[in-house]
Amino acid sequence: MLEADPLALIPNPLVQDLGKPAEKFTRADILRFVRERDIPMLNLRYVGGDGRLKTLNFAIQSAAHLERVLTMGERVDGSSLFDFVDAVSSDLYVVPQLRTAFLNPFNPIPSLDIMCGFYDVNGNPLASAPQQVLRKAQDALEDATGCRLEALGELEYYLFSAEESLFPVEPQRGYHEASPFSKWEEVRTEALYHLAQMGCSVKYAHAEVGNFVADGVQAVQQEIEFLPVDVVRAADQMALAKWVVREVAHSHGIEVSFSPKIAVGQAGSGMHFHTRLMKDGVNQFSEGAGLTDAARRVIGGYLLHAASLTAFGNTVPTSFLRLVPRQEAPTAICWGDRNRSVLVRVPLGWQNLDDRMFRDANPQEGPAGALPNDSQTVELRSPDGSANVHLLLAGVTVAARIGLTDPAMLDYANSRHVSGDASQTVELEQLPTSCAEAARRLLAQRSAYEERGVFPAGLVDAWAQKLIGLGDETLREDIAEKRVRVEDLVKRYFHVG
Repeated sequence: MLEADPLALIPNPLVQDLGKPAEKFTRADILRFVRERDIPMLNLRYVGGDGRLKTLNFAIQSAAHLERVLTMGERVDGSSLFDFVDAVSSDLYVVPQLRTAFLNPFNPIPSLDIMCGFYDVNGNPLASAPQQVLRKAQDALEDATGCRLEALGELEYYLFSAEESLFPVEPQRGYHEASPFSKWEEVRTEALYHLAQMGCSVKYAHAEVGNFVADGVQAVQQEIEFLPVDVVRAADQMALAKWVVREVAHSHGIEVSFSPKIAVGQAGSGMHFHTRLMKDGVNQFSEGAGLTDAARRVIGGYLLHAASLTAFGNTVPTSFLRLVPRQEAPTAICWGDRNRSVLVRVPLGWQNLDDRMFRDANPQEGPAGALPNDSQTVELRSPDGSANVHLLLAGVTVAARIGLTDPAMLDYANSRHVSGDASQTVELEQLPTSCAEAARRLLAQRSAYEERGVFPAGLVDAWAQKLIGLGDETLREDIAEKRVRVEDLVKRYFHVG
């Protein structure tokens, strides 16, 4: 029997105190919560052009002061936050999005934090802000198809600490390992707890494959996975998750990295994204058995734009040290079922199942009743922790729209389905091997991203030039010829994202 109160188990304290879902929070609600909880501090949060969470701190002076900040936001210097803004938009406003409010889990002074959007001098959403680009991509998809895209991210990362002799780390044996063999489980569980309290839709967390020891330092890989939500919220949650993991690791006195590659021969860290297409609350990717044509068309759109999407999802030279054959990371542009070497994977989705597993595991129970048929997703496996998540998901949403509206996409997808090891399928088109190549592929497909005014042309130019400026055109040859050391690259890009 389901709980009668739909808010009963929601962990966000604001939801519990205010008695309403976060989407319905008002200024009066926030004012009442701050007053009743005696909260003296407010932090405005927003994601800069580098993908990191930024902060503006306020000491609350009065009810009138708080109401003004909640309503008007504050001025910020856009030229210091973004590589590209229009000359007339160097001064910007950040305005709170009340539905995102949460209690700061780390500040010893009770603080309320709220995510913000960027607005230009005329009070319009800043066209070049990554969150606004993503919003426009979602609106364009809905206008063209009546559907909206939902996404869930998988955040992989490494934790580093002094080597332990008790229950030592076993190389490449970390997958779903439990403490004490798995190190720093408390970091993982604390981060998961905080994210849930903050209102993020988290699914689970676990230890990942990557375990190794080098020079007295143990490196252990972990992962947090989310639940599917609107793509804008999914991107915001990923930015929050990186901040939370870093804060928790720092509190334990250890280092964390979301870098795509830490050491040669060791598992890299990705940031896979699962997506599903929703219309009137119904998942359009499955009708109960197998993928729908809509799902295949979306996959076709992803594959057609896969090379240019790396410009947003793989933004540092070490990204392309992860995207190599036989490392459970994709290289060929193709898709398959449950195949972890493909670029787009179709995971198990509880399709065409009744409650037999539940009844077998729990013979004391009666029938569980009808099972939901909304779990099928498709997974894009190329992105990593260097991604600008909002621009990446904006590009993915553009690709989904083109997949659904271009009549050729169904045949295109069907021709790129593989059943074996995709890394051995050399006749397929390959992903770029450098940031410079990714930039060129973006420029070659720029019209798709700029269509319907989703990506501003100046943003595409600036983004491509930034990638080209990294100078990694011959990176793999330089490493092979000892002109560049992998260790130096890892150190340079250790704190990406």
